[in-house]
Amino acid sequence: MAERLKLTQLIDTLDEQVEDDTISLQDIVDTFNSRGFGPVVLLPALIALLPTGGVPGIPSLCGIFIALMAIQLVFGRRSPWLPRKLRERGISHARWHRIANRARPWTQRIDRLLQPRLTWLMGSVMERLLAVLMVVLGLGMIPLELLPFAAALPALAIVSMALGLTAGDGAMMLVGLLVTLAGGAGLGVWLLG
Repeated sequence: MAERLKLTQLIDTLDEQVEDDTISLQDIVDTFNSRGFGPVVLLPALIALLPTGGVPGIPSLCGIFIALMAIQLVFGRRSPWLPRKLRERGISHARWHRIANRARPWTQRIDRLLQPRLTWLMGSVMERLLAVLMVVLGLGMIPLELLPFAAALPALAIVSMALGLTAGDGAMMLVGLLVTLAGGAGLGVWLLG
């Protein structure tokens, strides 16, 4: 990969390039279309993971968006498409700016961790399997919204996998898979116990 992903740069780019009062889901797609599906899935997952994920409706909206994007990747689509109703949904630019400022110290730390490694995990078959898992996790965020901040766990897994997908970092993809397995095991113990 010629250019290494900088998460901080992705967040700042969206903040700087969108001049409207609201940053819509279509703005996210338009801004990062050339970088592939990774950033397009990453940003809604971050929104669900951060404190904004506690706002009613946000985790469901983010989960639906992630599932729609990931299912397109499963079927080999190279550029994301959104239905008109979803394209117009979004978050206020002022709120996004506040989120970006608060998240910056964390994103800068994450930027130092990302690097191309375990590239054998980055093939098209693995990418599609990862996309199937993202669909399941995205849709799983909808019922988890009923529990405060419960949708943050699948959001964390999606963030890790999307970072891996975008940066060519197989280790981050594995972290996302481990978070998914740990969350699934924890849910199984809770349901059976």
